[in-house]
Amino acid sequence: MQTTWKGTISFGLVSIPVHLYSATKEHDVPLHQVHAKDGGRVRMKRYCEQEEREVPYAEIAKGYESPDGRTVTLTDDDLADLPLPSKKIIDVLAFVDEGEIDPLMFSKAYYVGVADKAASKPYALLRDALVESGQIAVTKIALRSRESPAVLRVHDGTLVLQTCIWPDEVRPAAGIAPEEDVTVRPQELRMARSLMETLSEDFDLDQLHDDYQQALQQVIEARLQGVEVPHEEEAEAAPDNVIDLMEALRSSLRQAKDAHPGRPAAEDAEEPEEEPEEKPVPRKRAATARTAATAAGKTTAGGTAKKSTATKSTGKSATAKPAATKSATKTAAKTATKAATKTATKSTTRKSATPRKAS
Repeated sequence: MQTTWKGTISFGLVSIPVHLYSATKEHDVPLHQVHAKDGGRVRMKRYCEQEEREVPYAEIAKGYESPDGRTVTLTDDDLADLPLPSKKIIDVLAFVDEGEIDPLMFSKAYYVGVADKAASKPYALLRDALVESGQIAVTKIALRSRESPAVLRVHDGTLVLQTCIWPDEVRPAAGIAPEEDVTVRPQELRMARSLMETLSEDFDLDQLHDDYQQALQQVIEARLQGVEVPHEEEAEAAPDNVIDLMEALRSSLRQAKDAHPGRPAAEDAEEPEEEPEEKPVPRKRAATARTAATAAGKTTAGGTAKKSTATKSTGKSATAKPAATKSATKTAAKTATKAATKTATKSTTRKSATPRKAS
């Protein structure tokens, strides 16, 4: 493993000569800029605007442009003369609980190895002290001409130095989270906890892999071999709005159980009971009820007389087939009404024509 930095850990009056090694590596597939027409490599040239020519890397220096447009040039000697007490020293400042450092501050990690055998005992002393106390060491270090805070902690029996950003480089989160009051119901919270338990059961972080990089490598291999590029069906996008939170939680829980069968702890989780909601009466059923009530009222008011009169005038029995058309029913109703009116008129005339007896 290639050494990244050489220096000394300063732990009070104890000095530990150490080397730093990169603890992580990225597995990105290196892609270059090329001309799409012919595949020619496109390179960035260092071009001087004053002399209008390309300049070699040896003539490149760092510069700063002030707000009023002035430019100052800083050479490597200028930067080398800057006072950096931590240039070759990892200066231990304090020991704190790991929870006191916001994870947002963590940056790149390096393994810390001893530079010689004489450093083995103080190295082990610092490592064991950190393990026993459950704390981490806050330090400062200068890497690539830039000083930054860092922490020393233990990972698998090895000291790890993790660089950090400065506290004032962490942006505030004000105004990002919802500002209005949001009420979460207890049954929603229980359902979310049940989903969390189902997803977390038997989870193994080491099983995670970069699907994108694998797919990209397959595309590159297909291009190199001149075969058709494999295409996978695009996954269905999740809805961007949640209408029913409880239903979304139920569906997520069912999918999680289907994807991870044989989990009794998660499967035995009871779904929260919801308050029963009053179901609306179906429109068709309500209309049928209103029709029946109206028909019953008409029959009570005078349906018997109309039925008798209609039976006499039409000569049909009261047990007519229910398959009669609307037109026939309307005609029968008109006939019954006329007959009833005529009968009432005759009765009134007869009563008026009868003379009264003298008293």
